[in-house]
Amino acid sequence: MSPTRKDQRAGCPAGDPAREELVTGSVAEAGELGDLFERSLPAFGGAYLRKAWRLLDEAIGRGVPMTVSIAGPVTLSGQAQTWLNPLLETGWFACLSTTDAVCYHDGHRALDGAAENKIYHVGLSCDDGELRDERVIRVTDVGFSEDVLLEQDRFLRAILRQPEFQRRMSGTEFRNLLGRRYAAQERQNGTEEGLLALCWRKGIPVFVGAPADGSVFLNSVDLWAARENGGDAHAFELDLHREVFESCAFHRWATEHSEAKAIGTLILGGGVPKNFNLQPEPTLGQILGFENVPGYLYDVQITTAPVSDGSLSSCPPAEAVTWGKVDKDEYRSTCVSLQADYTTVMPFLAKALLEKRARFARWAERMGADELFAEHPEARDYLRPAEGYRLMDRREELVQALLEELRAKGTMAVDYPLASTDLLDDPAPEPAGR
Repeated sequence: MSPTRKDQRAGCPAGDPAREELVTGSVAEAGELGDLFERSLPAFGGAYLRKAWRLLDEAIGRGVPMTVSIAGPVTLSGQAQTWLNPLLETGWFACLSTTDAVCYHDGHRALDGAAENKIYHVGLSCDDGELRDERVIRVTDVGFSEDVLLEQDRFLRAILRQPEFQRRMSGTEFRNLLGRRYAAQERQNGTEEGLLALCWRKGIPVFVGAPADGSVFLNSVDLWAARENGGDAHAFELDLHREVFESCAFHRWATEHSEAKAIGTLILGGGVPKNFNLQPEPTLGQILGFENVPGYLYDVQITTAPVSDGSLSSCPPAEAVTWGKVDKDEYRSTCVSLQADYTTVMPFLAKALLEKRARFARWAERMGADELFAEHPEARDYLRPAEGYRLMDRREELVQALLEELRAKGTMAVDYPLASTDLLDDPAPEPAGR
C-alpha cells in the first residue's frame, strides 16, 4: 500500500466507530424513545440523529456541565414550555446563550392583556398585506395582535424604571432581574413559567451576544432618548466587558474546577448565540493569553445552514477545532453536526433523555441508589441534583478568581508598529503592480 493511500485511510481504522456493525431493530419492538434512537435509526440522516442522542446521553452520564445556545423564536412559539424548560429543569445545563428577541417574547403570555390577545396559528399562505391591515404580526406560522407588542413595550419600560435597574450591570445580571420580574407577573396572572423566570429560579446565566438587536434593549433606548431630551433620569447600562468575562469565568470553572473537568455544548441553530457560546476559549487563550485552554469536549449541533455557505451558523465542530473552540483530540468521537430543523427533533431528544432519567429514578427507589450507581454508573449524573450549578450565585466569586489568575499571569503585550496617521495627509500611492 502506498504511503499516500495509507495516510488517506488513517482516519477510518478498523476500530473506528465508522466500522461499527449496522444493527437494526423494529420500531414495533422499541420501548422508550431511547430504544428507537439506538436501534431504529440505522443509517443516513437517521444515523446522525442517533449520534446526537448518544453524545447527549454520554455527556449527561459523565456529569459534564453543558451549555446550550439557541437561535429562533423559541419563547414566542411556546417551545420553551414544551421541551427547553423541562431540559433546563434537570440541572444538566449550566448556561444559556440566546437572543434579545427570545427574552422579549418570553414575557407575552404573562401580560395582563394576554387573555384577550392570544398567540395562535396562522397559515403560511396567508395574505400578509391583509394581516398587516388587521394589525396581526406573523412569525412563520405563529400570529398575534400588534397590541401584544405595544403592551410588552409598556411593561418593559415600567420595569426598566425600577430602582434595581438604575445602574451599570452585566447582561446576565440584567436578565436575571428581568426573569424575576417576569416570574412575578406570571404568578400574578396564573401563567405557566417562562424561560427567563425558570433561569432566574435556577440561577442559570442567560447570555445575549447582540443585546442591541432586540426590543428589550430598544425600550431602554426610548428611556435614554427621553433622558437626553431633559426627561427623567435613566441610569441603566449594560456592561458588555463584564458579560464576556463572566462567560470566560464559567468556562474556566467547568474545565478546571468542576468535577468533570470538562464542558460540553448543545447548539441549536446558529447566529450570534452560537458564536458567543463558542468564544470563551479564544478569549481565554488568544486574547487573555492563558495556555492550554480546553475547548468543548462535547459539541452537538443541529442546524439547517449548509456548510458550503461559509457562515458561523453552518460551521461544524471539526472546523471549530482549528480555532481551539472544540477539543482536537476527542472531536471525532464526541461531536456531531446534524442537518435538521431543531424544532422537529428536539422534542423527541428531550423526551428520550427525560425518560431515561425517570427510569433511573424508578430504579433508584426500587433497588437503592448505591446498588444502582454500582450497576449503572451513568445514573449518578443523570440523577444529579436538579438545582443545578447555580452559576449566577457564584458569578462574583468566579469572576474574581479569573481576575486573580490574570493578575498573576500578567497582561498580553500591547506593542505593535502602527503606521502613522500622518501618512493619510499625503496623496495615496498607486497600487502595486500597475
